[in-house]
Amino acid sequence: MRAVSTLSVVVLASAGIGHAVISSLDAGIARVDAFKDMKNRPQAGHGMNILLVGTDGRDKITEQERRRYRLGGAPCHCTDTMMIVHVSENRDRATVVSLPRDSYAEVPASTDPATRRQHPAHPIRLNAAYSEGGPQLTVRTVESMTHLKIDHYLEVDFTSFMRTVDVLGGVSVCTTTPLKDSYSGLDLSPGRHTLNGGQALQYVRARHVDATSDLGRMRRQQRFLAALIERATSSGVLLNPMRFRDVTRAVLGSVRADEGFGTDELLDLGRAMRDFSPSSSEFTTVPIGQMNYAVKGIGSTLKWDQAKASRLFAALRDDKPLTAPPPAHPPQGRAQPPAPVEVDPRQIQVQVANGTATMGLAKRVDAALAAAGFATTRQPVTAPAHVPHTVISYDPRWDRSARALATALPGAQLRAVPGQGPLLKVTAGADFKDVRKVRFEDPAQPQQAAVRGNEVTCAGA
Repeated sequence: MRAVSTLSVVVLASAGIGHAVISSLDAGIARVDAFKDMKNRPQAGHGMNILLVGTDGRDKITEQERRRYRLGGAPCHCTDTMMIVHVSENRDRATVVSLPRDSYAEVPASTDPATRRQHPAHPIRLNAAYSEGGPQLTVRTVESMTHLKIDHYLEVDFTSFMRTVDVLGGVSVCTTTPLKDSYSGLDLSPGRHTLNGGQALQYVRARHVDATSDLGRMRRQQRFLAALIERATSSGVLLNPMRFRDVTRAVLGSVRADEGFGTDELLDLGRAMRDFSPSSSEFTTVPIGQMNYAVKGIGSTLKWDQAKASRLFAALRDDKPLTAPPPAHPPQGRAQPPAPVEVDPRQIQVQVANGTATMGLAKRVDAALAAAGFATTRQPVTAPAHVPHTVISYDPRWDRSARALATALPGAQLRAVPGQGPLLKVTAGADFKDVRKVRFEDPAQPQQAAVRGNEVTCAGA
């Protein structure tokens, strides 16, 4: 999960700063030989593949920060999040693929670097590869599972994550639902929030917000990474050499990287990615074929859908985008992408009433909501009185449905009516403009399709 900060090494390198500054930053990166003696590796494709690994290192975090952000306990020196970042050959796109930590994996035969003891190939959870054989076994396992050649390895801990967010001045995230996790200390109300480094760490660490555990957490990590890209590209960091240096120092201060990821690579990426933006990034999770796949001696795992996963990694190998390109000539005005909602609109019953003097308004709103997927009555009515603002009346027992409907009606006021039942009532007011499209994201299921970064930031949500 801390690996979400490491992509900023790639993104923030887009400032046109001098070789000497980059060289000084390069000298501060801890090095690890993640590719030592590796043989029979996959054939290289097009573009660059970076394996991002997050650890729980916290040596440089103050005692006050440990208590405030609930970072107590001894670090396990393990990893529980991995992402593959594919940077396109022409450096105009980055695709981020989350690899669930509980993925069923089969590690290749290996030798323990400490004891020199030989270990045969055997099944494990993916996150256990690091504790068994460090970066080398982790890379070998990922390459074996994906058939992608990993070009670079980057490892990040708590410290670099927090410092990066703080140097950027905070990162904004949006949520349509309350997010509360007593374990990490996360406590966010619906709406927009600007998080500092510690709060951001709580956001990407939270696993007990709901029953979705790691799947929900991966989505939040991806959204945060898109927001971080938006902050970096819109705050002037990339055009200010001194601010760029400060941010990159914060990132690289607690990073371990392979020997090959150095000054030349950073400068190459920097020169090529000056115009990078959230819409230049794509996010997805490796397709899951079976949840709770039981393995003797290991327990419950997530088994990949091999056919879909193979197509996904083939697209990366061939340097193909996962999302449709934006239109060459976009229409006037900025079209908003569908907003995510936590309840399937098809399960939300809606009655529309006209609260204005505009003839046919209720019929128009009803049709627009039906087109967006909501189960409208198709029998709009006239409200007993005119209202200046659109109002959604709902039974508090159906509050999640009400929030989903409010997402489709930006600016609508929510009014709780105990005992109203499952039917939600919309009174269209004088301020009604349009119905926004929504997309249902089942929090209990992996993300089914890739999304662009601009679709999951506050501007897109």
